[in-house]
Amino acid sequence: MFLIYAIDKGRITTIKNGAPALQFRVPHTLILLLSMMLIAYIATWIVPQGFYETVTLDNGRNAVIAGTYAVAEEQIRLTPLDFLVAIPRALAAAQDVIFFVFIVGGVLAIARATGTIDALIGRLLEKFGHKPHLLIFMVIFTFAMASGAIGTAGEYIPFVLILVGLCKAMRLDAMTAVGMVVVGYGIGYGVSAFSPFTVMIAQQVAGIPLYSGIELRLAIFVPFVLIGFHHVWRYASRVKSNPESSMTAGLACPLQNQSQTEYPTLNINHTLILGGLIFTIIAAVWGISQKGWYLYELGAIFILWGIFTTIVGRLSADDAANRFIEGVKDLTTTALLVGVARGIALIMEDGQILHTLVHYMSLPLSYLGAELAAVGMFIMQTFLNLFIPSGSGQAYVTMPLMAPVGDLVGVNRQIAVLAYQFGDGFANMIVPTNAVLMGIIGMAGVPYHLWFKFCFPLMIKLMLASAIVLVLAVVFDYGADVQPTTEQTGVSTSLQVIG
Repeated sequence: MFLIYAIDKGRITTIKNGAPALQFRVPHTLILLLSMMLIAYIATWIVPQGFYETVTLDNGRNAVIAGTYAVAEEQIRLTPLDFLVAIPRALAAAQDVIFFVFIVGGVLAIARATGTIDALIGRLLEKFGHKPHLLIFMVIFTFAMASGAIGTAGEYIPFVLILVGLCKAMRLDAMTAVGMVVVGYGIGYGVSAFSPFTVMIAQQVAGIPLYSGIELRLAIFVPFVLIGFHHVWRYASRVKSNPESSMTAGLACPLQNQSQTEYPTLNINHTLILGGLIFTIIAAVWGISQKGWYLYELGAIFILWGIFTTIVGRLSADDAANRFIEGVKDLTTTALLVGVARGIALIMEDGQILHTLVHYMSLPLSYLGAELAAVGMFIMQTFLNLFIPSGSGQAYVTMPLMAPVGDLVGVNRQIAVLAYQFGDGFANMIVPTNAVLMGIIGMAGVPYHLWFKFCFPLMIKLMLASAIVLVLAVVFDYGADVQPTTEQTGVSTSLQVIG
């Protein structure tokens, strides 16, 4: 007797001795997220509650005194009502991402009504129609460069529907479009040379010079990008040869299954509208790097682009308003998923078990050799990204603990930063608590369980490559030139920043 598990479009079938025995349909992504919230809620009743002693610094951040973790004297018991209240609270906490998704969806619907999106797709087809591999590599490489340099992520959401339409026209699918975007941004974060939101913060917390160790991070950038490109292109080539092999075959297309064989000519109005989009993206990059802008400001400049598009595209105010509302309505499900995803970490914070989780996961590392400890740090950071999807937040929570643990077991702090970077960046591509990921796959109409099936093999490849890099970094004593002395270490580990 033997069992085989067949997975097809969300349905898991158990085949016993050649005959179907049991069917199980993977639940809706919203149900999966609510289930994870429920598990986190139950954990607050089981996992010991505790925290580190902290002090507020001049910059408003809290500081933890190393070695002061203690079980909370007063245990907080969250009630069922607290669990239910966490859902609207999570939606409120994720409002910046939610409304940015709404604004982008509405504005892109206006742009599509002018024919600009279709004209752009037609032009790109002329250039890349017979060279899809070149398009895939260029998108992944460009997004990885941008994410690695300035930490862009949510800014890619406007490109999702454009890439979905382009992939559809090239006989590819929505999964390929999502793969280009998410793989590019995830690898960019994972091997970033100097991201201000991850690497710089982690190095600052670890007490090593900013921008130090950049040579290794630059050296591994292209190899990791090639790993991501190979994964996406291998899948895309299979779909192009046999459309029935597509993971999203039979699913509704976010472009309402519109079939086009001819596309409008890219005229002067279309060119002006696309120029406005380019200007908007440049303004966003400038605002993020120079003025500290984020999603509120980005939403504002996309609204401005929508107004510009309406005028240049010669749409009436009523038509533009109706198109905008249609675009927003199409992304309601996506917005709900983005909000609910925030609820998992919210419940863990309320239940005082987040510090406990970090504390107990870090303890075994002190008993491992340097090579295994470095890989263990990476695995720990990967797992913790499920509960702390914010890159900067994860740096503030974990690096104050990883730096002194590394000192004890012979892992240089530069290597501890690299382990954090790998874990945070690559996990962004797969954890359902990442609001940007949920926004991207939701906009493309790709269910989470199918994205997980696509992305998990890539995660295994990236984790193996990361483990090799970390072991070699330990062997060759990477970061020894900036490793604090024993006297400096004693000072810097006694008080560390935690967000």
